[in-house]
Amino acid sequence: MPLHSRPRRTAALVSAAVVTAVLATGCSSSGGSASDDPNAKITLSVGDFGTFGYKEAGLFDEYMKAHPNITIVENTTTQEGDYWTALQTRLSGGGLDDVQALEVTRIALATSDQLNGAFSDLSKAPGVDEGAYLPWKWKQATTAQGKTIGLGTDVGPMAICYRQDLFQAAGLPADPAAVSALWAGDWAKYVQVGRQFQAKAPRGTYFMDTATGLYNGAVSSSPEQYYRDGKAAYKDSAGVRQGWKLATDAVQAGITQGLKEFDTPWQTAFSNSTFATTVCPSWQQANIEKFSGPGNAGKWNIAQAPAAGNWGGSFLAVPASGKHVTQAQALVVWLTAPEQQARVFQKVGNIPANQKAYTLPDVTDFTNPYIGPKAPTGQIFSAAAKAIKPAETGPHHGDLHGAFSNGVLLMEQNHKTSDEAWAATLKQIESSIQ
Repeated sequence: MPLHSRPRRTAALVSAAVVTAVLATGCSSSGGSASDDPNAKITLSVGDFGTFGYKEAGLFDEYMKAHPNITIVENTTTQEGDYWTALQTRLSGGGLDDVQALEVTRIALATSDQLNGAFSDLSKAPGVDEGAYLPWKWKQATTAQGKTIGLGTDVGPMAICYRQDLFQAAGLPADPAAVSALWAGDWAKYVQVGRQFQAKAPRGTYFMDTATGLYNGAVSSSPEQYYRDGKAAYKDSAGVRQGWKLATDAVQAGITQGLKEFDTPWQTAFSNSTFATTVCPSWQQANIEKFSGPGNAGKWNIAQAPAAGNWGGSFLAVPASGKHVTQAQALVVWLTAPEQQARVFQKVGNIPANQKAYTLPDVTDFTNPYIGPKAPTGQIFSAAAKAIKPAETGPHHGDLHGAFSNGVLLMEQNHKTSDEAWAATLKQIESSIQ
């Protein structure tokens, strides 16, 4: 996903004021451009979060060079939760950027009848190729009436990144193919390998960084997550129940260091070499290199995850009330084309949502010089992306995901039993989300 740290935080729910403002916007404004002159000098603002990679890959500069009348300004918020809260305020009070990023856990709410009127229909934008995008990704941003409010930037197919030196010290294989075979097809096998590792682990090391990563991986690879037939179903969801049991097993087995992802102790644990594996969506690669540092170069490798699943991904949308809707749509279409998405992948590791990029050399031939430089990283992630079986989502998917992740932390850090943590999680959901 397009950032180096992508924590899930519970954000405020959409207020009645936001809904009222969006409905008014949808009825009163058709958008358009402030000038009919296609060569008029304009500024396009792009609001996003974390690291989408456009600046890093030189794409903004390239677009401005090809369109000398356009200046692009990127307004970036580090954390998606803060970004989403601010976006809701702007939906009701004004001040939207010409292009707004939307994270996958918010897309069901953005496409709802209450909010989709705020965004233009990108399916009608010149140059859009619906068939180029992963079908399930396109569907996620499309309303029941067929309006597509966002074009996919990236997806979050998963792998397992592991410390091959620690695996060897514990008597486990280090080759990516052999490691992949250890847990192929079953997250429970991943936990079992953790027990084997822990029995011979180098002193002071753990098999995994956190059971929340395991929970997220297991749930993300399940066809049933938090919603069923349009209604919240987290209490008896097969995916949630399986992920919770696996996390419980990992905590009870003592194979997790119990860290909170993206917090400072988690970051420093990379450089201190205190854990051997982390569930690794494509965007996680940047975290590993950044926090492990030069001293751990050559020690990390990458293997296939036990099951294909999607953890992360985003969209670019164009507010319907913008002054430069036509030009903003053209920018979005260009940024999400396969060639540009492949360049972003090369630079920051975000796997394209445009499946035509999967045949480009920038993806098929990509290897990560820091993580498993001989491993076919591009092929691992693109194959995982194509194997994803998307689950139904709903308006509070992100909030529910965050609540259950925090519930796992109650077991890891507060030493609550599985039943106590589950009860506390349901109580928190009932009081603040529904």
